[in-house]
Amino acid sequence: MENILVAGANGTTGKKIVAILNESDNFHPIAMVRKEEQQAYFKGQNIETVLGDLEGDLSLVFNRPIDKVVFAAGSAGKNVIGVDQEGAKKLIDASKKANIKKFIMLSSMGADKPEEATQLQEYLKAKHNADEYLKTSGLNFSIVRPGSLTNEEALTTIELEAKLNKRGEISREDVAQTLVQTLDDTVARKATFEIIKGETLIRKALEKVS
Repeated sequence: MENILVAGANGTTGKKIVAILNESDNFHPIAMVRKEEQQAYFKGQNIETVLGDLEGDLSLVFNRPIDKVVFAAGSAGKNVIGVDQEGAKKLIDASKKANIKKFIMLSSMGADKPEEATQLQEYLKAKHNADEYLKTSGLNFSIVRPGSLTNEEALTTIELEAKLNKRGEISREDVAQTLVQTLDDTVARKATFEIIKGETLIRKALEKVS
């Protein structure tokens, strides 16, 4: 089983990613959290945790073997430079030193051209800069850019293109499923793509970027 570090594990989407990984026969999740009190939620489910602060100390994070990383962290607009941009860069650098096999970035639709956004421009600029840093890192990566996130139930189907040229919504459950399936070595190598709610099974849709 591959060890998968999930940054932002305590977030709404992060918890869904960890739960899916924990049910998998192929992956062993390691939930990265900032505070000791956040560990209890995962320890209650026998899920391994590690303390790591994207704005501070990441020295303990790679003290164990990590095969791949999912970056699902975010500051909810409170510190987009410190967390969404520079925090992502710090984890990319640490991942590179640890020779991980793949880095999955949860980005956002609109991060390709943040200057055109009418809302959340600073957030999208931060995501853009983090995405570009990952692209030039030398790591194998997938950058996943969903539309507006909802808390609806999973459809297990999506619409996927490198550039969709339209807006749309997608459930956090389906985003989490897409991120986990993108961990596959044969899927979306050094690829960036957008996803919204659609009618194509996730695995089938990912064949476009495989």
